[in-house]
Amino acid sequence: MCRDAYVPYEPLNVLKPVAPDVWIVDGPEIRLSYMGLKLPFPTRMTVVRLPDGGLWIHSPIEPDGALVERILALGPIRFLIAPNTLHYWWVPDWKARFPEAEVHGVPGLDRKAKRPLPVDRVLGDAPAAAWADVMDQVLVHGDGLTEADFFHRPSQTLILTDLIENFEMGRVRQWFYRWLLRLAGPVDPDGKTPVDLQLSFLRQRRAVKAAVRRMIAWSPERVIIAHGRWYDGNGTAELQRAFRWVL
Repeated sequence: MCRDAYVPYEPLNVLKPVAPDVWIVDGPEIRLSYMGLKLPFPTRMTVVRLPDGGLWIHSPIEPDGALVERILALGPIRFLIAPNTLHYWWVPDWKARFPEAEVHGVPGLDRKAKRPLPVDRVLGDAPAAAWADVMDQVLVHGDGLTEADFFHRPSQTLILTDLIENFEMGRVRQWFYRWLLRLAGPVDPDGKTPVDLQLSFLRQRRAVKAAVRRMIAWSPERVIIAHGRWYDGNGTAELQRAFRWVL
């Protein structure tokens, strides 16, 4: 097998405008250990410029030097967001470069992280005061994954991480990974929560349903996700489709 499992969302390490004050950055492929396998995933982070000009960085990817310079041209980096118990790996590297930035992580991440992770504040079910004027927030608890999700009100953009994945089969280079993804279910155009994560939420199903209903009530136009094709329109309908397993 070749090193890269996916055709990348090029250009990589470049700010891509989503809406006023919202950008995504597609990064290089990574491999995560899961059930004895090293599974490949494309990466994506989101940058939001807050009303005071400070930057809020969600699920930071590897801090490439040129990328950091491009981001700093937008404003000072104030907040580093580790949005779930899987998406945190590069946060310490960003914190080392920008020690004044606050790290916000989901509950329990400081214990579960596989490398030292300096969490300054724990993400809850309500937005921090620093971004409450422009963002709503909901915390989704699970046995296998806990994730904080965010809604940027001015742009009507919902920012998820792993609760929806949407892999395009035309971008998957190896048959084995295509088979695994079809087995797990998060395949474009019917991206959704992978089956293994759905099962991890069985005991919290009622709470997950309530959280999803909150997201739908926000009526997002766009839905950014970390893995696969994100939704640049018709966001509310995509949520209702992707979360039909719990609604």
